[in-house]
Amino acid sequence: MLEGVTRVGGDCPKRMRFGPCGGVRPDLGCELGTGPCPFVGGPLVRWDGPPVRSVLPEALTGGGPVVLADLTSPPYDARALARHARILAGACDAVLIGQYHDAPDFPPSQLAALVREAGGRAWVTLTCRDRNRVVLEQDVAGLAAAGADAALCVTGDARAPGVRPDVTQVFDLDGTRLAGLAARAGLAAVVPEAPAAPPVELRPARLAEKQRAGAGAAVLNHAGSPARVARFVERARGHGATLPVLAGVAVFTDEPGARTLQAFPGLELDPGTVERVLGAPDPVEAGIAAAVDEALALLGVDGVAGVNLSGRGRSGDDTAATGIKAEIARRIRSSAGG
Repeated sequence: MLEGVTRVGGDCPKRMRFGPCGGVRPDLGCELGTGPCPFVGGPLVRWDGPPVRSVLPEALTGGGPVVLADLTSPPYDARALARHARILAGACDAVLIGQYHDAPDFPPSQLAALVREAGGRAWVTLTCRDRNRVVLEQDVAGLAAAGADAALCVTGDARAPGVRPDVTQVFDLDGTRLAGLAARAGLAAVVPEAPAAPPVELRPARLAEKQRAGAGAAVLNHAGSPARVARFVERARGHGATLPVLAGVAVFTDEPGARTLQAFPGLELDPGTVERVLGAPDPVEAGIAAAVDEALALLGVDGVAGVNLSGRGRSGDDTAATGIKAEIARRIRSSAGG
């Protein structure tokens, strides 16, 4: 099946057809330091295959605002993962499991099964960095069989210098094509987008193209303010995007947690909020309150169907960090009437 033809050929180091990725630097350079992003300065690459019918994650079928939370747990520790999933299951609609270049974990289908056994719904990230197309097809089928609620389909950041230099980075597909693959297999495909990442003007239309490829929902990176999210969603709607959008809520209660979030390209925190939380007599309570306030403001944006509690929450103690996100979710539900 034809899935679109890139206008940049092999110029993208990550072999993307449907860029730009969320890692474009403020100077419009590639995250790999190879020069300007090849997708900057030209028209958006359109999805020119047939539209793919999307699947809606079950967590989004209830009608009310959805609370998704990052699941942070030590890799290869089934007991810890189940413990954290149980903590979040009673407070959140679903948990989002990441896939990190420096911390590999169990196979995606096993992660989904462990969360389901613990009583939660799993949105499992699939990246194109470490898996060729055959393995991604296997992972999609495995997630569907394991009862995953959705797959977050991302191209993936490149592995940092010095992290497993003996391992090949694949990039057979990019996130848009992976979303199409997942949707055609009957799995709910969720896609990311970064409203604050340059080139900002391409991001809304790019989300609409991802929906045409099969995306059933979107999770946004932190955008710095509800106003910026509102502008992004309005413009995406203008390009034809109708899929549910979950806005990112920054969860941090200490300086390392805030610094980690600020280090990601395409992700923007409100500096005033960071200063208030870190300078508060009780940074944990201040961080919880700030996250709840941000979430409620974002849920007031037309077109935002939910929020994603993103970040560790607290450094050095995964169980305490999970408890912080569960408490934020409970307060959001109480205040939003969910």
